[in-house]
Amino acid sequence: MDKSIATRWPRDQPVWVRFREYGPHSVPPGTTGVDSPPMDGTIALVGSGEFTPSMEAVDRALLVATGRDRPRVVVLPTASWPDGEETFRRWAAQGEAHFAALGAEVEPVLVRGAEDANDPAAAAAIGEADLVYLSGGKPGHLLDALDDGGVGTALRAAHARGAVIAGCSAGAMVLAGHQLRSAGRAFVRFPIGWRDALGIVPGTIVIPHYDAFPEPLSAAMALAAPADTLVLGIDEDTALVGRDTAWQVHGRGRVTVWRGRHRERLHAGETLRLPGAAARA
Repeated sequence: MDKSIATRWPRDQPVWVRFREYGPHSVPPGTTGVDSPPMDGTIALVGSGEFTPSMEAVDRALLVATGRDRPRVVVLPTASWPDGEETFRRWAAQGEAHFAALGAEVEPVLVRGAEDANDPAAAAAIGEADLVYLSGGKPGHLLDALDDGGVGTALRAAHARGAVIAGCSAGAMVLAGHQLRSAGRAFVRFPIGWRDALGIVPGTIVIPHYDAFPEPLSAAMALAAPADTLVLGIDEDTALVGRDTAWQVHGRGRVTVWRGRHRERLHAGETLRLPGAAARA
């Protein structure tokens, strides 16, 4: 398997917006990495900063990527529920205000946990959304809620029909192929272990807030990852956004890509390829 090589996209528009110009089985010139069939809707993996000015430019581009004049956005604050009802509702309100200010029609979907995950109304809202945003909090709680419920099924179906899916922090972690095992409020449980995540971005593991951790800890997590898995360390206020197999870094920080012991740094504007639909088979 070839190593991914960072390249600079030479045009002004984000790579995932321009991707259709090259056809459904191609990628931007000069981008190398994992060969695979295309993924479906655009995905944003965000290290931190959801619903804040630091991610406004990315969020505007995601709304454009929906192809709608007034996109329908669902905000899913489930990951924050373990921090209490007040925090949970604050994230819902913050997401609603943020995307409404950008011109979207916004609906917070108040799924608190697995007990709500089969709510037909929640699943229907996701089924009608042009963009679904999973905000941060506790990744284990979020995955428990989405893994086997109707809301998780609706999220996968939304991606398959081309809706934009964005996840920040815990929300980004659950979209990957595997996720760190966590315990309570701890980000990681020792010894380091993994569980299957939603697999919307197959063949990957996401470590958000990457620049907030000592890199020896991040390296230990990366080196313990399952074989043939890319570990994506996404800095705070930074996003890795992709459509099909073409992905691009946005924001103030970097994305650190680990493949085994090989480490690569990507900066804003640089692109790479990630496993696509073949890795889900």
